[in-house]
Amino acid sequence: MSELGLCSRREADEWIEKGWVLVDGERIDTLGTKVRPDQRIDIDPAAQAAQASQVTVLIHKTVGYVSGQAEDGYQPAITLVTPENRWEGDRSGIRFSVAHLRQLAPAGRLDIDSTGLLVLTQDGRIAKQLIGGHSEIDKEYLVRVAYGEHTVDVESHFPPESLALLRHGLSLDDVPLKPAQVSWQNGEQLRFVLREGKKRQIRRMCELVGLEVIGLKRVRMGRVMLGALPPGQWRYLGPDESF
Repeated sequence: MSELGLCSRREADEWIEKGWVLVDGERIDTLGTKVRPDQRIDIDPAAQAAQASQVTVLIHKTVGYVSGQAEDGYQPAITLVTPENRWEGDRSGIRFSVAHLRQLAPAGRLDIDSTGLLVLTQDGRIAKQLIGGHSEIDKEYLVRVAYGEHTVDVESHFPPESLALLRHGLSLDDVPLKPAQVSWQNGEQLRFVLREGKKRQIRRMCELVGLEVIGLKRVRMGRVMLGALPPGQWRYLGPDESF
């Protein structure tokens, strides 16, 4: 069911336990039941209604918040999701409910020192799309850097061959990185577009070529932009939006 894109693996288990899955018209309630490729899977409308009620939240994370569980005394970003903190520019038409906070998990983390677009979702399909092992969704970052003593006009001092290495040729943890789009946004800021998300990847890439990251901001995930969402505020992903 997960491979067919019907739901996440966790949802599949829940649906089977609730008797919401039919195979060739027979209701299945046993986890691990084998299904042949030629058999038909139908989903009870109750499951589809439960899935339709799931929400995805976009936060403009600020420095000092962690993406997931609280750690070392730092607050998780989900604590920003309150009615008072909701962006007045939210055009989703979704009415806030405390139920929306249940099982709301980050799909693509930002470390504590980074800012920008953080996605929290109840929808396993979106989580798989953004962070699954075969995800093809690109993520765009703006990264302010310094090179040695150079903190302004860094571009003119940074070797072109090192920029080429950032695009392709580096390895982390002895694993070659996928090609990345890396270009100068201005003299002090690089634009990265990645299709993978190893822990602190951009900071570690920059360190390998002698750059110090001064600031890092994620501005896009797939087709969804951070846009005008103010720092520390949030909005719902609208019904007309997709990654």
